[in-house]
Amino acid sequence: MNEQTRPDPQDDEPLAPPESSLVPEDAPIAEEDAELVAAPDLGQVKRVLEAALLSSAEPLTLQQLKRLFAGEVAADNIRKVLDELKEDWAARTLELTSVSSGWRFRVKPEFQEFLDRISSEKPPRYSRAVLETLAIIAYRQPVTRGDIEEVRGVAVAPPTLNALLERGWVEVIGQRETPGRPAIFATTKKFLDDLNLRSIEELPPLEELQSTLAAAPAILVDAPPQAPEQQILIDEPTPPEPTESEDHAG
Repeated sequence: MNEQTRPDPQDDEPLAPPESSLVPEDAPIAEEDAELVAAPDLGQVKRVLEAALLSSAEPLTLQQLKRLFAGEVAADNIRKVLDELKEDWAARTLELTSVSSGWRFRVKPEFQEFLDRISSEKPPRYSRAVLETLAIIAYRQPVTRGDIEEVRGVAVAPPTLNALLERGWVEVIGQRETPGRPAIFATTKKFLDDLNLRSIEELPPLEELQSTLAAAPAILVDAPPQAPEQQILIDEPTPPEPTESEDHAG
């Protein structure tokens, strides 16, 4: 009797995949695959960012906005959505702006005057001396009190600098290594935020600022008329004169 051929036991076992197709479990995911796995829902990201920014009284930094998503949304995606959100609101009464401290919504300037009529909190008004001192610090920082006096041509009264320090627009950043170690002043991020600027480089030209101050006396107090020879030219230093007695913070 012919012996029957018995099948090889190995024929019933599954074939092992080639070594080249084996991928360790802990192998890193390719960049293009990672994007597919972790692709964020940008529509949801936009809604969350919008809610956070509308409900915040202060600007939010990019790092704070990233924390909304537990770090699962890349900074580049957040920037992209912020730009889209800014465009979405372009035709509305609020606008999304980027300032020194981060991103925020604000009422457009052309509508703010109407809101001011019903606001119980009136914005502070400052004398010309305060605003001129602020302009000198902003454009020439860092400066000392002596530097300001050299430019203005009059001694700076304590209330003038105190008004800017209390407002949070100016801060002391150190002392100059000269006799007496005078304090050095510079503007703050709050100053840039209140002017809706991202950096000091975005300040308007000094001539434009001076003309704006001259054309807006309503925001000034305790600013008596000056004779032509007493007009202060910020870009032309003059010798110091006696301490101002009438110009002070409002």
